Amino acid sequence: MSLLPPERTEFIGFVAPREVSETRAPQGPAIDRDYLRLLAQAQEWGGFDRVLVAAYSTAPDPLLVAAAVAAVTERVGLMIAHRTGFVAPTVAARQFATLDQLTGGRVAIHAISGGDDRDLAKDGDHLTKDERYARTGEFLDILRLSWTSDAPFDYAGAHYRVAGGFSEVRPVTRIPVYFGGASPAALAVAGRHADTYALWGETHAQVRELIGRVRAEAARHGRAPRFSLSVRPILAGTEAEAWARADDILARTRAVRAARGLGPAATPPNEGSRRLLAAAASGPRLDKRLYTAIAAETGAAGNSTALVGTPEQVADALLDYHDLGVRTFLIRGFDPLEDALQYGRALLPAFRDLLARRGGTAEAA
Repeated sequence: MSLLPPERTEFIGFVAPREVSETRAPQGPAIDRDYLRLLAQAQEWGGFDRVLVAAYSTAPDPLLVAAAVAAVTERVGLMIAHRTGFVAPTVAARQFATLDQLTGGRVAIHAISGGDDRDLAKDGDHLTKDERYARTGEFLDILRLSWTSDAPFDYAGAHYRVAGGFSEVRPVTRIPVYFGGASPAALAVAGRHADTYALWGETHAQVRELIGRVRAEAARHGRAPRFSLSVRPILAGTEAEAWARADDILARTRAVRAARGLGPAATPPNEGSRRLLAAAASGPRLDKRLYTAIAAETGAAGNSTALVGTPEQVADALLDYHDLGVRTFLIRGFDPLEDALQYGRALLPAFRDLLARRGGTAEAA
């Protein structure tokens, strides 16, 4: 079950060890400690609840990056992406519990089964997608046992066998598990394990439908997860300026892709990206202010749809998703540091003010 009160709205930001986005090609070393510190502190100062540390096959280790973030912040939580299957679950359980103790209970895990076969193959993983989700289910079974068992335990599954597993180090309270994936195999794991189920920035109709499927799957296990939406707010002082900025971001994205020699985006292998492209096929501007053109340009490679407008307009658009049951928003910008500062100064206060005026809970940072 979720660790946050059901109505408490949570904002999650994003940290990376160097400046990079769709509009900014990576430069310099893989780790820029000053940039990482500034990005993390900007979001702590701005009132974010957590920051996501992402994972992919060639990136610096997210657990160690998270430890560095914890060392330069005091309060903000850590949502650490972890690709299940590369570290033994008993070992991973001790790693996360250790960091949770060292940071005073600031750790959460985003369990990643992997949606790109080519990227996973770089680390030697050649299981099928359904096999990876089955492995993730067993991984999370063992993680929970390691964190909670008062005596050594045994576990026998198709992917893991543990004899006498036990951990001396436990989480401060309970480490939340975030989880995403829209295929039937993914939803089966989500129903059993997700404290918060993560969606990308889809249309209202898509979000409503997927939340219903997840709730039905979770109900089979007597569970009621929270729901998270990942989206890229594009803000400006007026609506016209915001849409002009969105057009500029699309142009810069195309320029960066062209400079890297990237042609038209390939058909994505994962269900989440295909759902975003299905929305994009209906047009670049959907619902109130959902912008899909960048997702279409990049093949919906990850969180790539935007909400465009003034801070108050985007806050209103976020509240539409809040009305559908979303209580966590994972937001990051195409200009990462500048946007993080703008979100903290304008978007988060606008959302909280509008929620309070609508009769919701006024949530101080």
